[in-house]
Amino acid sequence: MERYGSLPGELSAMPFFRHGRSRAVNAENPTGEKGKGGMAAGALGPSRKGSPCLKNIPPGETVILGDIKGCGIISHIWITVDNQTSPGDCFVLRDLILRMYWDGEEAPSVEVPLGDFFCCGFGKECMVNSLPIAVVPARGFNSYFQMPFQRGARITLENQHVNQIPAFFYQIDYCLYDYLPEECTYFHASWRRQPLTEPGVDYVIADGIRGKGHYAGTYLALSTLQRYWWGEGEVKFYIDGDLEYPTICGTGMEDYFGGSWSFASQADHKTVENTYCTPYLGYPYYSRHDELVFHPYHNDDCPPMRGFYRWHIPDPVFFEEDLRVTVQQIGVSHNGLFERRDDLSSVAYWYQTEPHQAFPKLPSREKRWPR
Repeated sequence: MERYGSLPGELSAMPFFRHGRSRAVNAENPTGEKGKGGMAAGALGPSRKGSPCLKNIPPGETVILGDIKGCGIISHIWITVDNQTSPGDCFVLRDLILRMYWDGEEAPSVEVPLGDFFCCGFGKECMVNSLPIAVVPARGFNSYFQMPFQRGARITLENQHVNQIPAFFYQIDYCLYDYLPEECTYFHASWRRQPLTEPGVDYVIADGIRGKGHYAGTYLALSTLQRYWWGEGEVKFYIDGDLEYPTICGTGMEDYFGGSWSFASQADHKTVENTYCTPYLGYPYYSRHDELVFHPYHNDDCPPMRGFYRWHIPDPVFFEEDLRVTVQQIGVSHNGLFERRDDLSSVAYWYQTEPHQAFPKLPSREKRWPR
């Protein structure tokens, strides 16, 4: 009997894996059926790149990327989409919505704009080199989050873009098992955005989480709208009934993402902000210019954009009943600390028992676009 054993991804555990039945889903084999891969005929004949992608996904259409039956664990997802360059194609990575459903549920456990799920939050891909998420040139999106299911998994993509998507490539790798331990929890991810935060009111990264599980990570996309340093706000975890004060309160946004001293170094008598990627935390994206300009008579001014990730893999935040995660918007200037107003969007990643609470409704595509 094939039972899930050691967690794939740890080198020390590889000799002790208990074998499952390896499968993969892609455009040619959306159910992952055994012996049904690469059957489509192409220009070079049968089984020679006959159908490597989904083609011409119309605006407003939802396509099924994978419809998996049985008990198993998704271990890897790879996706790429055309790098479109016409004016109407700005922000396609925020116009495509990725959803995942476990065991026949009606409300998705994952509902996130495609780029943000992979830590690319401004409609612009960037290099990400971390343990569960990797993005490599150009627009090679990879997830290694383990995603268990007991009876089935369904993954969809909705095109809310103004144009059709000419080519969408993907592969979902998973293993089937006869059964999983009852204590297995389900993967979840939810996106939020507040285009103008309120002074003194903490931005909400995650709320309404009910059940038992653990928090797995945060992606934060920040557009700063005021001058001076922006990273003094504390990240807070309200666990199992915490109301006014949290159980875990960090020392600052900059510190939560592993940085210090404004991420700065000195070069040629100038202060330089440094980006970085590590297995568990990173600051992969920083830009002070619009990188999606298509008309030569437009300038490239925009608020500075910064993207951060923090994975709680060696340090999960456990909860037995409920969880709420927030971050303050606090800056500092020559006059001291002050409450800021900025533009934040985020993805919360966590595991929990089902059923889960329904997520807040996603804003319209225009309201998801970066400034």
